[in-house]
Amino acid sequence: MILSDTTIKKMMAEDELRIDPVDETQIQPASVDIRLGTHYLKIDENAIESIALDAPAQYVEFEADEVIVPPNSFLLATTKEYIKLPNDLTAFVEGRSSIGRMGLFIQNAGWVDPGFEGEITLELYNANRLPIRLKSGRRIAQLVFARMDQHASAPYDGKYQKQRKAVGSRVYKDVN
Repeated sequence: MILSDTTIKKMMAEDELRIDPVDETQIQPASVDIRLGTHYLKIDENAIESIALDAPAQYVEFEADEVIVPPNSFLLATTKEYIKLPNDLTAFVEGRSSIGRMGLFIQNAGWVDPGFEGEITLELYNANRLPIRLKSGRRIAQLVFARMDQHASAPYDGKYQKQRKAVGSRVYKDVN
């Protein structure tokens, strides 16, 4: 079941769901808008010849209030908000339609597991032929919350738990 604005507000007021900072204008009928932070990572294309799944990727890290995403470019960014989900709630990260219509695709693998806590790392891709200018604090994506049929028996406690800032891939830590 997707949560309504009324339920989201109630859960936040009871500290069952944490989104910080957040203001009333971010709460939509069935989602919460999340804003762009100031921390970014981009693959260091000059330092490596390829990206491997069994070794850490090399990134260039930077902070900025404004960033330009060149055409056909990929960038990791963080949200301004820190979230904490209870063990019976999951969230979908969806790009805002108005932003997608400009050619900016926003993901985070699309899913936030129950029990996750931290800032969300967003995967930004400019599919347009023109650069796209982004400013910190701008509503860029939305979280849609869904209640699970019961608490997760093993809530999220993985390699991105309690992350701050944009975090690069840690796929090299996978067992398989």
